[in-house]
Amino acid sequence: MAQTPSTMIELGTRMPEFKLPDCNGRMHSSDELKGAPAALVVFYCNHCPFVKHVRDEFVKLTNEYMDKGLKAVAINANDYTAHPDDSPQAMARDAEQFGYQFPYLVDESQEVAKRFKAACTPDFFLFDGEQKLAYRGQMDDSRPGNDKPVTGADLRAAIDAVLAGRPVPSDQKPSIGCNIKWRPGNEPDYYGG
Repeated sequence: MAQTPSTMIELGTRMPEFKLPDCNGRMHSSDELKGAPAALVVFYCNHCPFVKHVRDEFVKLTNEYMDKGLKAVAINANDYTAHPDDSPQAMARDAEQFGYQFPYLVDESQEVAKRFKAACTPDFFLFDGEQKLAYRGQMDDSRPGNDKPVTGADLRAAIDAVLAGRPVPSDQKPSIGCNIKWRPGNEPDYYGG
């Protein structure tokens, strides 16, 4: 199982703009996240064992914090022609099966992933009310096979701080996951996996 870390872009970076369809074809944009006290963008997919490992806790966490004002979207940038488990149809099945309350978006061109400098799944980007990056990193210390419980502790602490108007400590650990499945010849220059 290949392990790719987050690129850990600079804190304070403004949220890149995007406009993408969800897995059912409805369009969503970064404008929908404006005005939220906290906005979470996660690069995500269906088949990655790292995503599967945290999925239940991630759904629980997003549902809990969306009730407190968090806005969240998940974006799948994987090349689904090579990985059909990540097709929009499969995404729609997962969204229904696991009760996603957040939009699950399709980045077919992979351009949005490049704007965020996303590298892995899952890759978390938390923005404050001014749409400035406050946290990028792991959900918690749990990984498939390391026997640590999935708690969402790191991401929860970051969301709590942003919702309370407090700075998130800058000592942040990268998320680790499967590399984004880039189309051949479409790998970004920042990508090392």
